Order: sequence, then C-alpha cells, then structure tokens
Amino acid sequence: MDALLALAEQSPKFWGGFRYPLLTGLIALLITWALTPLVRKMAFKHGAIDDPKRDDRRIHKEPLPRWGGIAIFVGIAVAIIAVLPFAFPTTNPYPLYLIGILVVGACLVVAGVLDDLYQYSAKIQLAILLGAGVAIQFFDGTIGRIHIKTIGVPFTDQYIPLLWAAIPLTAIYIFIVTKTMDTIDGVDGLASGIAAISAGTLMTIAVYEGQPRVAIIAAAVGGACIGFLRHNYNPAKIIMGTGGAYILGFMLACLSIVGAVKTAAALTLIIPIFVFGVPIFDAIQVVIRRKLSGVPITQADKRHLHHQLLKRGLSQRQTVWVLYLAAAALCGALIFIILTNHG
Repeated sequence: MDALLALAEQSPKFWGGFRYPLLTGLIALLITWALTPLVRKMAFKHGAIDDPKRDDRRIHKEPLPRWGGIAIFVGIAVAIIAVLPFAFPTTNPYPLYLIGILVVGACLVVAGVLDDLYQYSAKIQLAILLGAGVAIQFFDGTIGRIHIKTIGVPFTDQYIPLLWAAIPLTAIYIFIVTKTMDTIDGVDGLASGIAAISAGTLMTIAVYEGQPRVAIIAAAVGGACIGFLRHNYNPAKIIMGTGGAYILGFMLACLSIVGAVKTAAALTLIIPIFVFGVPIFDAIQVVIRRKLSGVPITQADKRHLHHQLLKRGLSQRQTVWVLYLAAAALCGALIFIILTNHG
C-alpha cells in the first residue's frame, strides 16, 4: 500500500513518462499491421512456407507463410528511429547500444529468413545466437551497454563482479531468452502475445526507473507484436518464423539487461525469471522430459506446454489465453515487487 501511495504522489511524472513510449508503440503497431500482408505475399512467392505435413508437431492444417519477423522488425525500427529525436531533442537520441541492437537484430532477422528457407541445424543456430550475444557487447558507448557486469546477491544490496566471465555469460543469457522465444512459437498468436506482455512489463519498469530510452524501445517491441497479432491470432494468416522469434527474443533479452542497471541488486536476478517465466519454464520442463526419455534435447516433439494443454482438450485460443494469463500474472507480480521495494 505504501508503494502505491508513493506512486500516486509522483503520478503526473510517472504517467507523463508513457507519452513517447505509447506513441512509439502505436507507430510500430500500425506499420507492422499494414506491412504484414505484403510480407505474407512475398513469403508465398519465395516459398517460405511452413508445411504442416513436415512433422506431427504442427498445429495448423494449411501451409502458412513464415516471414512475419520482417514486418515486426521494420515496425520496431521505423518507430524507434522516428520518435527518439523528438523524445531527446537536445541529446544524442541514438546511443551506441541501440545502434547495436538494430544492426545485430537486422542480421538475426536475415539469418532467420534464411533458416525459414533452408532449415539450419541446431549447431548453426547456436553459433548464430551466441555470435549475436557476443557482438552486441562491443557496442559500448557512454549511454548504456548490453553487458552483464555483475550479478546481484539475493536479499542483499551487494553485487558480484563477473570480470572475464561477463562476455560469455551475457551471450549465454541472450541465447537462452532468444531460443525460448523461438521454441514457444508453436500455437497461433502465442509467441507474439507473450512477447507483447513481456515488452509492456519492461516498458513500465523502465518508466518507473527513469529510463525513457529503454521504455521507448520496449514499447516499439510491444506495439509491433500487437500489430502482428492481428494477422497471427487464431486462425493465423501468417507466422513470425525464425526471424520473428529471433528479433523479439534478442531485443527483449537486451532490454532486460540494460534496463536492470537502476534496479536494486536483490531484484536483478528475478527480472528475467518473471518477465520470461513462461517460455523459460516451458524450455526447462521440455529439456528435463527429453533427458528422462533418453532423446536429444534438440529433438523437436510435442512436450511443450501448449501441446500439453491442447492434448487436454483446450482449443488453440483457450491455450494461448491460459499462457497469456500465466505470463501476465508473473509480470504483474514483478511490477508489484519493484514498487514495493521502492516504497
């Protein structure tokens, strides 16, 4: 209650901090919404199609185009580039870490687009994502850096410096978040909806913590997801493909790192657990079940949460809403914890 009262006292400043993020989100939404049908036609033309007959994991009955990630990335990039100069008229609107996110993100989208055509092996995908996780850390400017320098000690205000281990651990963290976003993309609208909830949470925390750039970038991600969801919600007309999952997971992972800078040490470890709770839990339980069954952890199957819910008789829409609510509950709990900690 004290935290809520404290928030009410600073409400004009707090709610005013949403002005540019919400504008950015709206622009990203409209661009992605408008561009997705064009990308859909392009995917059909070039044969970037997800064939449900390829294996029995596929939920949909008809072939679907896979290049939705192109529309998502364009919506995010254009919205950010358009709004930041107005939000920061007297300072550098494009810090080096943001340039890195867009450049490396564009490379990931291209890699994902090619994967949708040629189906890269798990080892190649691992190399691509770890390479992206390393590369982004070298975009080191005066305003922020995608680099986990320390780890907060739970229940204390102490940090443990990572020193030489910072670069590989940051890359591994980015890989995990990005890959889990890819693996959860198995039901119409699931990955885009979960990503929108995660982005909205990071935006809210960034506004509260006084990190307007992070809030604007997160809002662009969330807006693009909602714009894409218009075409991706069941029955889907297009799926985001590998490129879409890569760019969403990568950007959200990066934002969770740079956005944790002003967060108390005791909370830094729980941010990814709550924000990415559903895809991370899904990945963990899938890996455990595959290991117990004696199959390779990279072998695709129907052990994911959405497959289990569908097996229990839920429809696709019911399945995604169960997982949406689970993600929203975790993210809501995180925001409450942060407000309480500051209160």
